[in-house]
Amino acid sequence: MADRLAELQIESRRYLAAYVLFNQAVADRLGMHPTDLQCLNLITIEDKAFTTGQIAELTGLTSGSASRLVDRLLKAGYVTRQRAADDRRRVLVRPVPEAVRRVGAVWDELAAGWAEIFADYTDGELDLLLRHMRRTTELSRAQVQRLRRQP
Repeated sequence: MADRLAELQIESRRYLAAYVLFNQAVADRLGMHPTDLQCLNLITIEDKAFTTGQIAELTGLTSGSASRLVDRLLKAGYVTRQRAADDRRRVLVRPVPEAVRRVGAVWDELAAGWAEIFADYTDGELDLLLRHMRRTTELSRAQVQRLRRQP
């Protein structure tokens, strides 16, 4: 078991590095910062608008960094800012559908390779992968919060 865990740790490092480098390449292709790309990715998953504070929570960024990120997305035409109808003090950030489609086109170009990876997995294996991804996502969020709290 110890050998398998050591192997898993090494492969996890390779996997994370490969994803970070992949994300950088996609961001470069779109002329974006990698964090901006992932923020746009996250806010388009949900069918709702976000405040800058919610974006800070979602990304683990400070409120100032989240504001600058939203400024960059706004300047590049990926999002709009609108006052909330129920509370004019709140400003909501919404993705611009046409701009999101441009980003989606790059993902679509790359999607075939991803689909092939999962094509021969059983439902049970896919369930295991989903469980793993959800658990690592939660652990990552907790670790980001822990790191942000440390001086």
